[in-house]
Amino acid sequence: MKFATKLIHSGQTIDPRTGALGMPIYQTSTFRQQSIDNFGKYDYARSDNPSREALEEAIAALEGGSRGFAFASGMAAISSTLLVFSPGDHLVVCDDVYGGAYRVLTQLFSRLGIQSTFVDATDLAAIKAAIRPETKGIYLESPSNPLLKVTDLRAVAELARPLGIITLVDNTFMTPYLQRPLELGCDIVLHSGTKFLNGHSDVICGFAVVNDVELGNRIRFIQNGFGAILGPQDSFLTMRGIKTLKVRMDQSQQSTITIVNWLAQQKQVTRIHYPGLAEHPGYAIQKAQADGPGAVFSFELDSFETTRRLLEGSLLSAFAVSLGGVESIISYPARMSHAAVPKEERERKGIKDTLIRLSVGLEDAEDLIADMSAAFNTK
Repeated sequence: MKFATKLIHSGQTIDPRTGALGMPIYQTSTFRQQSIDNFGKYDYARSDNPSREALEEAIAALEGGSRGFAFASGMAAISSTLLVFSPGDHLVVCDDVYGGAYRVLTQLFSRLGIQSTFVDATDLAAIKAAIRPETKGIYLESPSNPLLKVTDLRAVAELARPLGIITLVDNTFMTPYLQRPLELGCDIVLHSGTKFLNGHSDVICGFAVVNDVELGNRIRFIQNGFGAILGPQDSFLTMRGIKTLKVRMDQSQQSTITIVNWLAQQKQVTRIHYPGLAEHPGYAIQKAQADGPGAVFSFELDSFETTRRLLEGSLLSAFAVSLGGVESIISYPARMSHAAVPKEERERKGIKDTLIRLSVGLEDAEDLIADMSAAFNTK
């Protein structure tokens, strides 16, 4: 099946009891058993719920994996999955990783004896140099948040696999429509499903997807034991959102390219970070491993005053945390997604106080341009 068809027909899309075109919301905590000797497939909803199961089957199919897991948030997916590692293990992590992941790695997992080294993951030599005998994982984002750095996922996977190192990739920006890391040799794909997968800014959820059966069993054990699972109502809403992923992403990506080209002509804009631009350092790698540059980018402005004016003056783009909704969302990484990163560390990574991130929604691109133009020109 083509991807658009998979979106509609992956997983349990029809209720087996009634034939309803969509799995119902099984709003229950437990399930009645008929025999003391043989329990049914479902016993307690933390372990399994038909609504969540349908969604997990769908995300696994879309990523080309054998098993998917739905969690209560993107950070629940990340944190739960990181529990496959043990005290004494070491991770190599891309240096401009999402602030929430940075916080949990440096302030929580470090207390559990799991250490992280942050490197420029676009430099394969830097990754190789950071690997120690105790290195068990390489954690990546490509494109990264918020600087849209592109890592050669296939090359990293080829480096890691012979060493027995697990490669984890946060695929939130791309979604399985544009990029499928498992097909590139990576081991675990992570998502904040809150973003493009759900796509309507009305659900908090996260996913992990694997191909390897043994690794899947380990994450399944953690999901059930740790218990940070997605509820049935949110599972239903996310299944609904996923069905329109392709048409939403196509439109948002097309508008993004239009807006980026306009911004490149504005005197207030000093730099644009977007892998759809031929001058982007990762342009060739992005084209080789993904089916598009996506609908999120960041850009730097000429002053903090211009930055404030655009953020506070935007009428159509919501000045808010998050991304990937039907509405455009304009964000300020220094005080939003990467507020947990110390200022000196942010600046070292290139996350300046004049950096803005824009997630383009489904509004008309010309209207979004007019809105930004007015904010730029307000005195």
